[in-house]
Amino acid sequence: MAMFHRYHHYFSILLSTIFLSHLHSAQAADFCVADLTSPTTTGYTCKNPATVTADDFVLTALARGGNTSNNVNKFAAVPGFVQQLPGLNGLGLAIQRADIEPGGAIPLHTHPAASEMIYVAEGSITAGFISGEPANVVYVKKLNKGEVMVFPRGLLHFQANTGKEHAMGIASYSNSEPGVQLVSAALFGNDFPSFLVEKTTNIDEAEVKKLKALLGGSG
Repeated sequence: MAMFHRYHHYFSILLSTIFLSHLHSAQAADFCVADLTSPTTTGYTCKNPATVTADDFVLTALARGGNTSNNVNKFAAVPGFVQQLPGLNGLGLAIQRADIEPGGAIPLHTHPAASEMIYVAEGSITAGFISGEPANVVYVKKLNKGEVMVFPRGLLHFQANTGKEHAMGIASYSNSEPGVQLVSAALFGNDFPSFLVEKTTNIDEAEVKKLKALLGGSG
């Protein structure tokens, strides 16, 4: 019995030490506001706490929609990533507003560093994603105002306005820098040689060149 009490005493001390150490660490690093002037190879360093203000944790840009008329897809995105909201640094969060006109769409794309969830704030949005190989199952749903959909990290997904009214969604991400790659831009918005695009996609070269002309590509 004495041995049990002795081990119980040691165990209690160990737990207390771990708890106090964790508490100290949490108090010492409540946040790490990004110093946007620092190198970004491995992420942003922390801004001097003495220079941190409430504005580092506030973003007002999402109150206004972007310009949906300056691209063929009739959508605009207003990001709230760490570059726009330094207080997100290290928190594993980001936000973005997406405005889509009737007939418009956010083309197939991926976020290599984050999962996404979109909330429909105005109108309706038809959204979906495609599972990975070998199944390639397509999951599509028309979302009405107040509804949400989740897109797993790294999978191809899209949002389209198939209705007759302006649509707006608010997307959240599991990383303050989710990254993005649009399939159409990757294939047709650069100097990827047309004959190689044809060979790797089985799209006729004449159609490839047509799409490149539409999306600003060459080659």
